[in-house]
Amino acid sequence: MRYLCLIYWDEQKLATLPADELNALNAAHLDFNDELRRSGHYIEAEALHPSPASRCVRVKGGKPMITDGPFAEAKEMVAGFYLLEVRDEDEALRIAARIPSAAYATIEVRQGRTLEVEGR
Repeated sequence: MRYLCLIYWDEQKLATLPADELNALNAAHLDFNDELRRSGHYIEAEALHPSPASRCVRVKGGKPMITDGPFAEAKEMVAGFYLLEVRDEDEALRIAARIPSAAYATIEVRQGRTLEVEGR
């Protein structure tokens, strides 16, 4: 089963972390990535640029409309993610609780699903 762990940070809080604390957190994430690779749970992980750097695409009347992000007014924004291969939701939740940013941020855990279309 695949699970996506979305890391929601308060971007103002993230921006005010002291450099040494941020470096230690980033190093902890790299170590965690290595641990997940060794255990076979790792599919992909990525940190994201702050939300003001994002762009949003919507299609209206068949024409794409591109606007500056973020897409929603919120205090917490997606700062990164882990895509995991696990046995079940319990294992995904146990792993999510060990994500180094969990001490600072909210981790949303969502199961992937296969799109099913008749004839395909």
